[in-house]
Amino acid sequence: MTTPSENENWEPRLPDNFSLYYGNAWHEPLDGNYIETYNPGRGTVLGKVADARASDVDKVVAAARIGFLEWRDVPPLERARILKEIAVILRANAKELATIDSANCGNPVKEMLGDANIAAAQMEFFAGLVTEMKGSSIPMGPNAVNFSIRQPLGVVARILAYNHPFMFCGGKMAAPLAAGNSVIIKPPTQAPLSTFRLAELIDGLLPAGVFNVVPGGVEAGAALAAHKDVAKVTLIGSIAAGRAVMRAASETIKPVLLELGGKNALIAFPDTAPEKIAKAIVEGMNFSWCGQSCGSTSRAFLHDDIHDAVVRLLPDAVSNFKPGIPTKPSTTMGALVSKQHFDRVMTFIDSAKSEGAEVVTGGKAASSPDLEQGHYIEPTIFKNVEPEMRIASEEIFGPVLAIRKWSDEKEMLDEVNSLEYGLTCSIWTQNVSKAHQISAKVEVGFVWINEVAKHFLGAPFGGVKQSGIGREEGIDELLCFTQEKNIHINISSD
Repeated sequence: MTTPSENENWEPRLPDNFSLYYGNAWHEPLDGNYIETYNPGRGTVLGKVADARASDVDKVVAAARIGFLEWRDVPPLERARILKEIAVILRANAKELATIDSANCGNPVKEMLGDANIAAAQMEFFAGLVTEMKGSSIPMGPNAVNFSIRQPLGVVARILAYNHPFMFCGGKMAAPLAAGNSVIIKPPTQAPLSTFRLAELIDGLLPAGVFNVVPGGVEAGAALAAHKDVAKVTLIGSIAAGRAVMRAASETIKPVLLELGGKNALIAFPDTAPEKIAKAIVEGMNFSWCGQSCGSTSRAFLHDDIHDAVVRLLPDAVSNFKPGIPTKPSTTMGALVSKQHFDRVMTFIDSAKSEGAEVVTGGKAASSPDLEQGHYIEPTIFKNVEPEMRIASEEIFGPVLAIRKWSDEKEMLDEVNSLEYGLTCSIWTQNVSKAHQISAKVEVGFVWINEVAKHFLGAPFGGVKQSGIGREEGIDELLCFTQEKNIHINISSD
């Protein structure tokens, strides 16, 4: 990983192409539509990006279908070799890719360096699993052989979110490619530039049509989800977007993989030191990303015995997170992705104040003169939050955390599980039995015990209820891009 110099500003080297990439070539949108893309940290325009429509999607899917027919027949170990070569390119260009993302989505460049390397690690991980796409044999007696094989699905569309643009592009293409599918990436509308740069960097490594990029908005996403020649569509995004994708996909009965929103709980029992809890609360909120993370533990349930002690520690615990220019390696907290999202988050903060929640720290836009043109909000923590308040039940996707005091375990668990979300939960206790009991009762797909915020390559990540369908980051992700076929052979001599 590149070691950043804390005192410099890294200016992005933007991609040369801002249009559609398919068939290993760049193409203008058919109707010539382009939209501006921004630097949310400085409030400036970075360029105009193609805005694909349904007619463009038809062209891209046709190219991807041709690419699939070639790629599926490439031997698995050869596919793995190519993916590992791509991983080398990702690592070698980590600084460049991180700087593009930082400028385009507003997250701190030091953190985005980690994202680029995580994408490379995911590419290597799935390259190493290509021989695990195994079928099975079923005993049928001496006169028959019955077995199953796994085959790729076909064209896979992956619709990405803006909080980790390059990590999602470089990492989420890995499993379907390893399985033998072709991939169409729809980068986030707000931050597509690192995906374009990836296409430039790996151009020619894969057969034409195997890796494709379709920038665009709702129309492009809907067209991908509904297209008869797209075998599977995946989304990282909001619950509303997930519902829209499912509706569109239902027209062709295609499977979906959805990682959707979260309103995740951190549950602290009184047998853990307040200092540890305060640190965990801050880490779990992903303040570096301005809280723009679906896995953020944005509801902290503190036992009455330690509530006051933890709250007193929070202003100091969060003090390292100060909004700054995202492309400076010294920055610890970036900008929200857009003015529209900034306004939305400020609406939540204002509603919490008007409903009677009390600010522990933050609660306003950043006031530094060099940040005036960007979209910055201080890390914000509220106490005295009641369940009926908006900040207690709605996903904000911003740097806003709600603290709840509890004393009755059953009532606390009922409240934790009362929402439509079910992505992550962090449990803090030194009692092993209690940790297991609570982890079994929380209605989520991913639990940390005495830990928070981390993902572990190989461990399945995903939600329950309306936080998603399917699991990623492990072998289940690879297998979900395959389909099982049974073959029966009559070998009797009659």
